[in-house]
Amino acid sequence: MMYPFMTLNDNTEIVHSEMGKDGKVKVMIETPDEKIGFKQATCILPDSEWKDINGYNEAELDYLKELIASEAHLILEFSQNGGFDNASGF
Repeated sequence: MMYPFMTLNDNTEIVHSEMGKDGKVKVMIETPDEKIGFKQATCILPDSEWKDINGYNEAELDYLKELIASEAHLILEFSQNGGFDNASGF
């Protein structure tokens, strides 16, 4: 199951999985794009392993890497508690 985490001003969606038994969490990022449909990338936490990158330029990817690194502690916490909505009590 994937849980919504954040929507950026450019409609980039960031979602994450539940934490696996191995302690890993899959973070998927998707941005609408007029030319290719969607830009996308996947990050595996806590290792910050990036893969399946499509459409993002180096500057965009650097921004996303910094953003995910700064929010990784929250994503990891929420992944153990049913996502943001469950962890926050909403």
